[in-house]
Amino acid sequence: MTVDSSQDVAKPLAGYAPYRRAGDLVYFAGIIAADPAAGRVINGYADIPEHARSEAGQIGEMSTDEHEGPIAAQSWYVLDALRRTVQTAGGTLDDLVNVTQYFTDLRDYPVYSRIRAKFFRVPPASTCVQVTELLPNRLTRLEVQAVAYIPGRE
Repeated sequence: MTVDSSQDVAKPLAGYAPYRRAGDLVYFAGIIAADPAAGRVINGYADIPEHARSEAGQIGEMSTDEHEGPIAAQSWYVLDALRRTVQTAGGTLDDLVNVTQYFTDLRDYPVYSRIRAKFFRVPPASTCVQVTELLPNRLTRLEVQAVAYIPGRE
């Protein structure tokens, strides 16, 4: 199994593969909104590309943007990284059959769900779980792990 190490693959924080193929199934490691090269966690609209900010929900009202910004920016960042990583593995988000979402606060789910709907034409089966903490630090609010069915590639 060959794993592409290009910029399009979500970079793990430690020594593990971003994905592994087992026949036609591809297992994707959990993706968080962190940039290991820069050593920082995405924590607001200013941390994502300008073109993505309105897509993630930035409206220009400080009270709303400050409240929703951390989970909205992390949601967009994680789902975009997942999209790019799945493409690198030879598939699309339509190939995902299962997604597990880990939240440090399930009250973040409605914002995440709104952004997730922009990425998935047909949503995969999914599970949401609240956890106490995620790596690398307490700013991390979301992690998404996925399984895809991508036949006949590689």
